[in-house]
Amino acid sequence: MLEQFPCPCHCSIQISHLGVKRGSQVILQDVSLTAHHGEILALIGRNGAGKTTLLKAIMGQMPYTGAITFYDAQGQQIQRPRIGYVPQSLAFDRSTPVTVADMFCANRSGLPVWMGHRKAELKRIEQMLEKVGAHSLLHKKLGSLSGGELQRILLAYALDPIPDLLLLDEPVSAVDRKGTGVFYQLVTSLRSEYHMPIILVSHDIGHVRKYATKAAFLDRTVVMQNTVDKVLNNPVVRETFGLDIGGDR
Repeated sequence: MLEQFPCPCHCSIQISHLGVKRGSQVILQDVSLTAHHGEILALIGRNGAGKTTLLKAIMGQMPYTGAITFYDAQGQQIQRPRIGYVPQSLAFDRSTPVTVADMFCANRSGLPVWMGHRKAELKRIEQMLEKVGAHSLLHKKLGSLSGGELQRILLAYALDPIPDLLLLDEPVSAVDRKGTGVFYQLVTSLRSEYHMPIILVSHDIGHVRKYATKAAFLDRTVVMQNTVDKVLNNPVVRETFGLDIGGDR
């Protein structure tokens, strides 16, 4: 029987009048967004619109003005939200002998990988990997993984521990079509199981239409936030992505 992983409170995130500057350059201005538990909010926009910058601000990796607030199901503020993050890719030396187990154990214990791993810890990691269909990869070297396998590992890593909010930054850009389908099926099943809000950055309108529950069009500020169909049918959005009426369905 699998260990039961703790589920966080149903969480919502509210972003109010957020701004980011780099020197005198305005990257984001007056961004206001909400994502409630169980929602997949897709952030779309041209290159340089500020999508990844917004994710970095949410994670506390970039100074900003305005406010980012997390609430639980009772409307009480969450002071220390857990945030999971899956990047577009992982930059590392593929010749490194580090295994999947090494990566997870180092994250949990902070101890050098050469000190070995406890059986109980390996079992817990294997159970987490099983949730993303990757339990057989526990002892594989990171450099030997395919693009799809690596993204599943990064998804499991983002879920350790189960977050209040999950951020996905172009998570399948280097994954083939089959791997892409597997990845998004995992994301939607995890969303159904844990009900965390998910913010997805994607340039693939097909993925946005198929998997997101609402969308926001970003161009240094929020031009529009609504249901996916309403955002994608906006003339400015259609022109930005070169969508023909009825041609992208």
